[in-house]
Amino acid sequence: MSKLDGKVAVVTGASKGIGAAIARALAKDGAAVVVNYASSKAGAEAVVAAITAAGGRAVAVQADVSQAAQAQALIEAAVEAFGRLDVLVNNSGVYEFSAIEEVTEAHYRRLFDVNVLGVLLATRAAARHLGEGGSIVNISSAITRVNTPAASVYSGTKGAVNAISGVLANELAPRRIRVNVVSPGFVVTEGTHAAGIVGSEMEAGLVAQTPLGRSGQPDDIASVVAFLASDEARWLTGEEITASGGIR
Repeated sequence: MSKLDGKVAVVTGASKGIGAAIARALAKDGAAVVVNYASSKAGAEAVVAAITAAGGRAVAVQADVSQAAQAQALIEAAVEAFGRLDVLVNNSGVYEFSAIEEVTEAHYRRLFDVNVLGVLLATRAAARHLGEGGSIVNISSAITRVNTPAASVYSGTKGAVNAISGVLANELAPRRIRVNVVSPGFVVTEGTHAAGIVGSEMEAGLVAQTPLGRSGQPDDIASVVAFLASDEARWLTGEEITASGGIR
C-alpha cells in the first residue's frame, strides 16, 4: 500500500516544472491528482497522460487561482471528479525579477495576485472540503533568506506566503488540517531556463555556494512535498522546510 492511497490532491500550477513533478510524485504514491493549469492545457494534459500511463488517476482542470470564482470551481471540480479532497499544494506562482527602478504597479499586482492572493483563495475554497488529516503544502522560496538583488517584489510575495502559512497552521489545527511550507532553492525548470539563469554565471555562483554542489531538480522538491502530504508527516504543521541543497 502506498502512503497516499485513497487520497485526492489538487496541485495548482502543475503543467510544468516543480508543479508537474509534484503531481507525478503524489500520483506515484497513490493519490488521485487534479493537475491545475492557468494557460498551458497541453502541458497539463501531458502530465495527466504520464500519470495515467503509469497506472495512476489524474485530470487536468483550468483555473486562474487569483480569481475567487475560478479557485472555487477548481476545488469543486476535484470533489466532483474524485469524491473528496485531502491535499492541496499551492504551487502556482509568477517568477519574475525587476530592479527597484523598474518596479511597476502592474508588476507588483501580477506577482501578489498569483503568489499570495491565489494561495488564500485556493485555501479558502479547499478548507471547506478538507477533513481531519487534511494537508496543505505551500510552495515558497529560499530567496527570502538570501536577499537576491532585483527580487524585492518576488521575495515579498514569498515572505507573505511564509507568514500566511504560519497563521493558517494555527487557525486550521483545531480541525486537524496541517499547513506546511516547502522553500526551494535554485531549481532547473522551464521558468529558470526562460529567465536565462540556467547555464549562466548566476547559476554557477549559486552552485558554488551550495554545500551539496549542484542545482536542484523538480523531483528534489516533489519528494519533500509528497512526504508532507502524507500521514508520515502527521506531527508536522507550521513548519518550513528549505529544500536548497544547504544554501542559505
